[in-house]
Amino acid sequence: MIDFSLSPEMEQIRRVTARFMDEHVYPAEREVGEDGFLPEPLLKSLQAKVKALGLWAPHMPEEVGGMGIGVVGLALMNEIIGRSPIGPIIFGCQAPDAGNCEILHLYGTEEQKKKFLLPNVAGDVRSCFSMTEPEVSGADPTNLQTTALLDGGEWVINGHKWFITGAIGAAFSIVMAKTEPQAAPRKRFSMIIAPMSTRGVRILRSVPVLGHSGGGGHCELRYENCRVPAKNLLGPRGEGFKIAQARLGPGRIQHCMRWLGVAQRSFELMCRHVLNREAFGSKLADKQTIQNWIADSKAEMDAARLMTLHAAWKMDQKMDARVEISLIKFFGAQVLHNVIDRAIQAHGAMGISGDTPLEMFYREARAARIYDGPDEVHRMVVARRILKEFQ
Repeated sequence: MIDFSLSPEMEQIRRVTARFMDEHVYPAEREVGEDGFLPEPLLKSLQAKVKALGLWAPHMPEEVGGMGIGVVGLALMNEIIGRSPIGPIIFGCQAPDAGNCEILHLYGTEEQKKKFLLPNVAGDVRSCFSMTEPEVSGADPTNLQTTALLDGGEWVINGHKWFITGAIGAAFSIVMAKTEPQAAPRKRFSMIIAPMSTRGVRILRSVPVLGHSGGGGHCELRYENCRVPAKNLLGPRGEGFKIAQARLGPGRIQHCMRWLGVAQRSFELMCRHVLNREAFGSKLADKQTIQNWIADSKAEMDAARLMTLHAAWKMDQKMDARVEISLIKFFGAQVLHNVIDRAIQAHGAMGISGDTPLEMFYREARAARIYDGPDEVHRMVVARRILKEFQ
């Protein structure tokens, strides 16, 4: 028997979260500055309210200051939190910090957890994740060129990174670097924690991107003879790919559910608008094309939601969910685009103005088909795994 009902506890969490979004988060959107951040006093005030409600850090277990609600619970909360671009940071689960905290919790030493994990979970500091490089394809990270050589008791890091989200103002970065050059391609890389204040870490610029850049930018960095203690190695040597996958799985669940939150908000804007707007003698809602858009959007969102929750359930059951995670990544990104596109079209010129959030949503939706792996790579992963079963 398949039971789609939620526990009373989860229903209550979702109700309280939705009410907080209505009362505090949506009104605060107009306060976001040019740097992509809320004013610090307002942000800290909202975060304190979230903590008082027991809704802080839904991605983390209770023992380190999170909610401990599992991957399905995380997905269900993120559908609501993701309706606003500032929702994740107010609830303490913004990227890339959420993913960094997850791997620090899984692979960090007790000293690393105390120094890096706990302040990050608490929202006292921010972090970034240094993986992508301008000289090689991000779709094939086996070609990454950044190196880390062990010299006595220190790692010496040299390399060029870009699209490092949140680097401006971050306390530390987790760097993917080649430490085992003679090993098999997927055993050559390790994760190393590098405080951003370390000599040799240089932020070159915040790369201009399509869509809202977010707080901290998407930055280009150089590591030039950057020396960090050998004890800053995160997890075993040569296990960088394994650790990256542990980080990306839950991250894609969060992204896909946040996309659904954005799609749902766009859908609601469309429905309200067409019920009030008249053209050619009747409401837009009476036009067959509009009705088709509404029906198609509802079907696509429901499909994406069920697929994502199924992937989250498999992760909670400790089952292999790699196919499901790739499926939801490319399918969810397309649904996000489709729904926003229809909502903009239904609004006409208003849809491309700043009078609704739709134009901002649309710009960010295009990036969704690239970050965390381009759609084509995820399609390839799915197809290869399916065909393998037929061999």
